[in-house]
Amino acid sequence: MAAKRKKMTLGSKTGKNRRRARPSFSDALKLADARARATVNRPSNRRAQKSVRAAITGTIELEEAPGWGLRMGRWLLGLMMLPLCGVTSWTFFSQFSDAALRHDFWRGSEFWYFATGGLLMTGWFATGLFKDFFLYLYVLGHELTHIVFIWMFRGKVSDWGVSVDGGYVTTDKSNIVIALAPYFVPLWAASVVGIFAVVGYFVDLPAPAMKSLFGLLGFFWAFHLLWTLWMIPRDQPDLRENGTFLSLTIIYLANLLILVVLMCLASDDMGFRGFAREWLANARETGEGVERIFRGVLRRL
Repeated sequence: MAAKRKKMTLGSKTGKNRRRARPSFSDALKLADARARATVNRPSNRRAQKSVRAAITGTIELEEAPGWGLRMGRWLLGLMMLPLCGVTSWTFFSQFSDAALRHDFWRGSEFWYFATGGLLMTGWFATGLFKDFFLYLYVLGHELTHIVFIWMFRGKVSDWGVSVDGGYVTTDKSNIVIALAPYFVPLWAASVVGIFAVVGYFVDLPAPAMKSLFGLLGFFWAFHLLWTLWMIPRDQPDLRENGTFLSLTIIYLANLLILVVLMCLASDDMGFRGFAREWLANARETGEGVERIFRGVLRRL
């Protein structure tokens, strides 16, 4: 599992010398591959061979292309998820616009702290300021998210590495959730919430501290979205491992659902029950529209 980054030419000689001094991303992958081969070549570990090799080849290139049946199944599953994406998007934007325009959601201080944090991160991203630092932080969070989900699925991590050139994880278990988790789980934003929750359990946090929480959430949520969008077009093996189209559909829907949860928690007027009722109404209306179109096509035929 890797977050790849194409090498960029730096103007200064110091930047070039620094890259030569440390091991390259390809060298790190070769080292991980050699360790995995040493592990799977043991006679007593035959069963682990496929899983470990699949995890390693997933970080570089897939050795065997999936059959046409598997590719077709992934495409069909992705197409079946498109209506879910459409109805959820429709419901979210309609509910959010209603909360913003009719209930003055945008006037709350929490919203403005969240927006300020997001704009600050967007400005840094657009200008390239501290780019290497943020890129390293993103790759670190990417690989740590892989590791957390590997542990959740009771897998083992034998090796991992992170640099501004990319990262990798060597494991005995891989599935679609483990592969795609870094693309829809904002690890650093979740970590901020966890830290505030732990501190708040022992002491009463003052109002300025809670406002700073929303600012940090906006900052790291924008960090997650911007760097994920920057990383996805760079030929990610995590996406190709389970089919790019299906992976992108899952990533979009998962990010949207997390955003829905955040908005429902932040707004008193946009609750979970209201969102669910609106979603069902929109799904029913969409289904009726599709049925009318289908009947019209049949009549013409």
